[in-house]
Amino acid sequence: MAKTDTPPIFKREDYRPPNFAVDSINLDIELNPSKTIVNSIIKLKRLSAGALVLKGEGLELLSLQLDGKAWSDYALTDKSLTLNNLPDQCELAISCSTQPDKNTSLMGLYVSRGNFFTQCEAEGFRKITYFLDQPDVLTKYIVTLKAKKADCPVLLSNGNLIETKDLADGWHSATWEDPFLKPCYLFALVAGKLSCLEKKITSKSGASKLLQVWVEESDLPKAEYAMESLIKSIEWDEARFGLELDLERFMIVAVGDFNMGAMENKGLNIFNTKYVLADADSATDIDFANIESVVGHEYFHNWTGNRVTCRDWFQLSLKEGLTVFRDQEFSADLMGSASGRSVKRIEDVRLLRQLQFPEDAGPMAHPIRPDSYQEINNFYTVTVYEKGSEVVRMQHTLLGEAGFRKGIDLYFKRHDGQAVTCDDFVAAMADANQVNLDQFKNWYSQAGTPRVSIKEHFDASKKTYTLKLSQSCPETPGQKIKAPFVIPLLTKLLGANNQSEFLIELKDESMELTFNDLSSKPTLSINRNFSAPINLDFEQSIEELIYLFEHDDDSFNRWEAGQKIAQQLILSGKAPSKALIDVYRRLLEDNSLDPAFRELALTLPSETYLHEQVEVVDPQAIHQARQQYKNEMALALKSSLEKIYQNLESSRRPYSPDAKSAGERALKNFALQMLVQTNDPAMASLAFEQFKKADNMTDRAAALSALVNQESDYATEALENFYLRHEHDDLVIDKWFAMQATRQPGANSKVIDDVLQFRDHPAFQITNPNRARSLIHAFCMNNPANFHASDGSGYDFWADSVITLNKINPQVAARLARALDRWKKFSKTNKDLMKNALERVAREKDLSPDVQEVINKALH
Repeated sequence: MAKTDTPPIFKREDYRPPNFAVDSINLDIELNPSKTIVNSIIKLKRLSAGALVLKGEGLELLSLQLDGKAWSDYALTDKSLTLNNLPDQCELAISCSTQPDKNTSLMGLYVSRGNFFTQCEAEGFRKITYFLDQPDVLTKYIVTLKAKKADCPVLLSNGNLIETKDLADGWHSATWEDPFLKPCYLFALVAGKLSCLEKKITSKSGASKLLQVWVEESDLPKAEYAMESLIKSIEWDEARFGLELDLERFMIVAVGDFNMGAMENKGLNIFNTKYVLADADSATDIDFANIESVVGHEYFHNWTGNRVTCRDWFQLSLKEGLTVFRDQEFSADLMGSASGRSVKRIEDVRLLRQLQFPEDAGPMAHPIRPDSYQEINNFYTVTVYEKGSEVVRMQHTLLGEAGFRKGIDLYFKRHDGQAVTCDDFVAAMADANQVNLDQFKNWYSQAGTPRVSIKEHFDASKKTYTLKLSQSCPETPGQKIKAPFVIPLLTKLLGANNQSEFLIELKDESMELTFNDLSSKPTLSINRNFSAPINLDFEQSIEELIYLFEHDDDSFNRWEAGQKIAQQLILSGKAPSKALIDVYRRLLEDNSLDPAFRELALTLPSETYLHEQVEVVDPQAIHQARQQYKNEMALALKSSLEKIYQNLESSRRPYSPDAKSAGERALKNFALQMLVQTNDPAMASLAFEQFKKADNMTDRAAALSALVNQESDYATEALENFYLRHEHDDLVIDKWFAMQATRQPGANSKVIDDVLQFRDHPAFQITNPNRARSLIHAFCMNNPANFHASDGSGYDFWADSVITLNKINPQVAARLARALDRWKKFSKTNKDLMKNALERVAREKDLSPDVQEVINKALH
């Protein structure tokens, strides 16, 4: 096992409020890459007996004063500063220093491309200065930034700019005041050489607002879509929830070195460039959609996360689950149609089932409100975010749109300016609607994906149709026995006297429902729109599923039926029947259906999703079966696919990332990929022609991906052309690495050999999280057929990479470490090799708490 000390375990039940409140904090920060001086003045008020324990990491304490005099009654460690015998009210002055240019963890204050940035969530502020670094310490900040004007002409922090000054020796300063109480995890500063795109808008109340998107000057043309998305977000939140922007200005800043997607610091959102920069030549339709979604998500945090924040980090889903629900609804509303909303819902559920369901079934399973953790950074998970969103969505389903809005309004009325808990949110929903949600809260406290089993019986003589439903939930770490959930199941009986959709609330371990006066057996459509995040055990014949695939009026369940058909046939090694091919063809050619839906309906379940549907995973067998099924589809549908491709290609318009145009491109490029799959040389030539003449990244990348995956003779030339065209655009080169790291197994070369060579490529920088993810994470987490090679080469590469990244950036390393946490589910050969790799990492000295927690949980 690891030779490092075992990190402490933090438990939700041990939460205690701090001994002191912070009335205000003034920060004076002298920015220097090698030694930044941070002077803080903290006004304190005692709340309870005990010492004041301030957190601090990687800091040098320079001086300490209490009420203007030196203070010596303190104890200093490498993680904390403890002050004893403080009076009930006092003013504490601390001077310390930090080294931003040495900070490869990208937490706290760091330097990227000569500019200064911060990332304080969850516990980065303690790397800037000594403080009560916990989310329930809310106070007002006044921040003065100082730097050499030539190096840092731009000085930004939270809130409103109240003063700028030119200082001696070429320095200058800017003072910012945030008028709202906030926890330190929402503190931010940005300083350096940046340019901004700005616009002024008028809010619903008539107030003028200044919006700014700050990027490097050369990237200004790529900031327009982020600005458009910000304006849409502000307008949507006013219209849907009555929530107005509460600051004079709102800023977004893009940085290329960033651990996360973005961060909702109050009024000064810091973003990974991936979720800001876009134009037709460099960004795909998916990139544009992600920018819109992430900009919305971070802006919506201004209320759900900033104005009302978390009491402690166990409550993380309070803000993240709710805000993911809000950004999903935002994106769905912007789709502009009912079918567009369905496409968005399908995309969200695919993500949930491919990533969160395995997490819920693995060693890192935890409730959306965890009971304990060793490293909080490991709990920024799909469970907290995406499953948390589904739990909020279920409340929306149970209460309806009007009831949910009443609950949101009461939540803000009660808790604006406070740090609260998940229980407080549910209480607002319950009280606003005068309902009891006590049992519903099991979703917050229990891990695991519930299973709902359904048995049906039709009695022709009595004209009755009976449903028997039962629920269970598998054992998860630390939770053997589960209480029943409240499971809302939107349901419709198709072909049953035109019955309307209705809601079943499964609250007990089992229940029975009987429907009368039915002349024939209906076809059950249940869990419509994926109304509950469950696994459904319900045996329906291929014929019934085909009926649903063709006729269900719930687009999600129509798509779901197609997925179930493909899953059953692939896992049983069967080819699609002629009848099913005919259904595929009719659906493909049905112009009354949204093109984006047609593309999703014909896209097969992913290999990682199929892994979760079997008891023992044989990754090579699953890959081969899926590929064979896909080949059969492609060959059988070739004429239809050619027709679809030619029609959409000939009718294409100037590039626009709108939902309709993006859907048409998605279907066209699906057709192209399937045509190249047939190994017809003419189809490879067609893809190469598209690659050469494409006027947008979506079409160019799709054609290149098709050529690379089939090891086409055109692939090498196309890859070289792509690289030379885009070599100075980091985000596009990320695509270039990822495309090769995720290509399918081929006869000409091993993907692992290419990946190993790419580590020495001049464009590869392991210290940059985006670049590490584009190659290392992409191969290990998004290319199962190659990663799980029977010789164990993928696992050796994984172990080497985790060990290397652990020393550079523990957060990035810990996320990569998750690639093997389902090792016990695999066949013996793979399982033994995976265990050996895990144990090799566990034996490594000086493992970070982030990585150590993941590895140890995986092995036990």
